Amino acid sequence: MIGGMAAENSAAKPVSHLTLVTSMEGDAAFVRCSGKLLTGSTGILQTEVRGLIPGSKRIVLDLTDLGYMDSSGLGSIIGLYVSVKTAGGRLEVINLSARVRQLFSITNVLSLFEVCGEQNIRLP
Repeated sequence: MIGGMAAENSAAKPVSHLTLVTSMEGDAAFVRCSGKLLTGSTGILQTEVRGLIPGSKRIVLDLTDLGYMDSSGLGSIIGLYVSVKTAGGRLEVINLSARVRQLFSITNVLSLFEVCGEQNIRLP
């Protein structure tokens, strides 16, 4: 009975998901990401950003409210970087949390991006 209750409790917990808010500022498209970028939510980000590529040469991912990212999330951002660059555009990431910045850094991905914003300095 106790084991059944534990299973019910864990199943009842709300699952954090990814929320995107897109806005245009001049020639740049900004995509503010909130929540968690995990295996099950990478398609949402990919669909949104790929839809912006034809109309925007500069796409900025604002990760201010992104609490967590797994390896699938990192892979999806790398894939978007390739797609945007191939189309002649530029993908930037801004406002990385310490945890996300560390993931980008230890995987040597940080150097791919134009990192800007008050919390971020482009690394040489």
